[in-house]
Amino acid sequence: MTARLLYEHLDSASQLGLLQKEIPASLTDNLNPKFELRPYQEEAFARFFHCFDNAGKTAPLHLLFNMATGSGKTLIMAGAILWLYERGYRNFLFFVNSTNIIEKTRDNFLNPLSSKYLFREDIRLGSQRVAVTPVVNFEGVNEHDINICFTTIQKLHADLTIEKENALTYEDFKDKKIVLLADEAHHMNVSTRRRLLESWENTVERIFVQNTDNVLLEFTATLDYTHKNIVEKYRNKVLYKYDLRQFRNDGYSKDVYIVQADFEEKDRIIQALILNQYKQEVAAKHRINLKPVMLFKAQRTIAQSRENKANFHRIVENLSPEDILRIRDRSDLRLVKQAYQFFEANQITPSHLAARLRREFDQSRCISVNEEKEKENQQILLNSLEDQENRIRAIFAVQKLNEGWDVLNLFDIVRCYTTRDAKAGKPGKTTIAEAQLIGRGARYFPFVTDVQEERYLRKFDRNLTAELRVLEELHYHSMNDSRYISELRSALVEEGLLDEREVNKTLTLKDSFKETEFYKNGLLYLNKRVINRYEHIRSLADMGISAQNYQHTLASGRGAMEAILGGQGQGSRIAEAGRTDVAVREIPIHIVRNAMARNPFFSFSSLQTYFPHIQSLREFITEEAYLGGLAITFFGTRNFDREIVGTMTKFSVPNQGTRSERYVLSNRAYYDAMTGLLAHIEAALRQTSSEYRGTEKFKLASISSVFTDKSLKLVQDSERSDGDEEFVASRDWYVFNANYGTSEEKAFVRMLDRQIERLQEKYDKIYLFRNERHFKIYNFEDGQAFEPDFILFLREKDRDTYQMFVEPKGEHLQEHDRWKEVFLEQLTDRFKGQPLEFQTQTYRLVGAPFYNNKDENTFQERLFWHEKF
Repeated sequence: MTARLLYEHLDSASQLGLLQKEIPASLTDNLNPKFELRPYQEEAFARFFHCFDNAGKTAPLHLLFNMATGSGKTLIMAGAILWLYERGYRNFLFFVNSTNIIEKTRDNFLNPLSSKYLFREDIRLGSQRVAVTPVVNFEGVNEHDINICFTTIQKLHADLTIEKENALTYEDFKDKKIVLLADEAHHMNVSTRRRLLESWENTVERIFVQNTDNVLLEFTATLDYTHKNIVEKYRNKVLYKYDLRQFRNDGYSKDVYIVQADFEEKDRIIQALILNQYKQEVAAKHRINLKPVMLFKAQRTIAQSRENKANFHRIVENLSPEDILRIRDRSDLRLVKQAYQFFEANQITPSHLAARLRREFDQSRCISVNEEKEKENQQILLNSLEDQENRIRAIFAVQKLNEGWDVLNLFDIVRCYTTRDAKAGKPGKTTIAEAQLIGRGARYFPFVTDVQEERYLRKFDRNLTAELRVLEELHYHSMNDSRYISELRSALVEEGLLDEREVNKTLTLKDSFKETEFYKNGLLYLNKRVINRYEHIRSLADMGISAQNYQHTLASGRGAMEAILGGQGQGSRIAEAGRTDVAVREIPIHIVRNAMARNPFFSFSSLQTYFPHIQSLREFITEEAYLGGLAITFFGTRNFDREIVGTMTKFSVPNQGTRSERYVLSNRAYYDAMTGLLAHIEAALRQTSSEYRGTEKFKLASISSVFTDKSLKLVQDSERSDGDEEFVASRDWYVFNANYGTSEEKAFVRMLDRQIERLQEKYDKIYLFRNERHFKIYNFEDGQAFEPDFILFLREKDRDTYQMFVEPKGEHLQEHDRWKEVFLEQLTDRFKGQPLEFQTQTYRLVGAPFYNNKDENTFQERLFWHEKF
């Protein structure tokens, strides 16, 4: 029996709840807040922390993250750097095989003005500000900084084998512990594959073993699990396998569709332009700032790409309303018809559309990326395609964008050739490269709407006819060649971009139910999400921030982020080997203001978001309810930094007749301490505050307006069998024609079926609805959206109607989703003694406890047969 890989052991440990999943605030607070960690990234961190903490100290630690393109591997690198810094690591060597990726990563790590900058602008670990500093080697570096050396694997190999001035040498690694970060790490396995004696891989290995405290973290989306040597090398090193198939199935990528057309190239291009502009118009209608980009792919040569670009400009410059009408009349694609229906409904005429396309795809808004020099000149534009000031709409390329290119707003790829290179019915190299390029374009463009909060997830797999669904699709435009399409589909399946098990299903309300009085006139109560105005907040304490001293150590200039406490200040002097408390109100106000000015979070407009009753910054600084009620504990030792303290003064100890020495704290000491205190307050406020809240007032909606027929995309597997469809089809209390839920949800429906006769003795109307994204309710505390899997209506004869929210939940998810069960309990308590009255009807809202198949008897007793029901 083949031994399992490390990630398989960690899969089991994770499922059994043996991994600590809590991410330290020092990590999350120092990453750019615009990049909210996703569940799989938190899982990756949990596995890394576990492996690091349980590794022996006798050898350096080598781990690999095998994670999909677009899954945010660089963000995980940034988080790992912060976490390792707190464990004493200061020197980080980042290397990759491509200069393009080096420059992109430098920008992501070093440039706060970049839209993809990964860190918070002011990194604070403890009370110390930490800088991220680029270095060429590790001699003479600042021991308080995060020092990163960026290089290519080729240059690293050359520098270490051929001595050069100021270049890295093996001496750099002798007495220092280094973290090596290898991106696109599959390029490094030259020796493993070919058993070479001298290679890049050997160079890295030689660096790695210089110090037993060294850490090597590799990142790649591509690991060849079919190669025996590769598998053996990484058997105990792959801590996480999160491939493109899983990434896509979890909803983090666009869905890929092949758009086939029996058109000449000119009309295929025009059709692609129309669909691309359709996406922009849909986004604009819903106030989503999107500029969809197109890529025109040449087959082999730069000359072909240049001809494609010249031909494209001729088409665009001469585009007429007649061209627009011709595509409308000739195309039989559902998507094209949908686009024209949208144009007509929104009064975008063929003349308007032609004019917009000529303007949007003007030559000034198109770039060519073919030759290396040309690519370098366009690098800034290519890496900032999502930025508002970037106007590029079309890119022309051959092979320069297949790796290391991050773009979220690529929505159309046009294949500008018709040849195939399949052999023996298998996809050729060109087709495989096309599938890989599609994988880069399939990165999801994040957006939210009024009712959908999952910014980075697809939102409309369960509602394929939704207008915004088109913003979750990547369209690959090709000639209608059945053999080529079959080959491309095979390559896309292999890459994980298509799932052969996927099917489209139609979910419909039963005709018999539509005839009922309950459907025609029935009502349900739902709440809303509103902006949290914090009207009740009048102090830091109201936000959950207690008044404990913030501690600041003078000896090293570093403090600890402890809880905040108020106390009586004891002046600005500190004993040589002691401590003293200084109230914030005793610190010169200009120093406090300067510390606040450094952090945009403490601008007056920002503070008023959380504390709407303050009238000025002075009030926030001086009032007891805010900063004026806090104090800082300064700790001192004999080894003062002269910049931290002022002159030494003599003083007499009362009633003792002796003289001693104290130091007067300098403005620098006050400023550093205040900066640390403010950073701690910011972290606490971000943790305890919420932008939204759910209303406790529930309002009526009609059953017929909320529950409608839907077209769904599903993965057809054993859990979604025809038997389940037949089962619910014959139950008149189940309102839909099918149940496409999980096994746990299906178990709940069958449990309810076993209780129906008993329930019918008490209730004359029983209806169960599966919630296929038909509605949300919102958590009272933070407005977090919640879509209960079911809503069950039980109407007592001539009496009350119970509206019950039900959430079946597997054991492995119960702790993760605990907040949902708490919310359901709060909902039940909120309406237990306060039924909702509408005309002659009385509604009672109930939040059911989680249903679990293994404990359904407890569920039944708590819910159906409790005396309160």
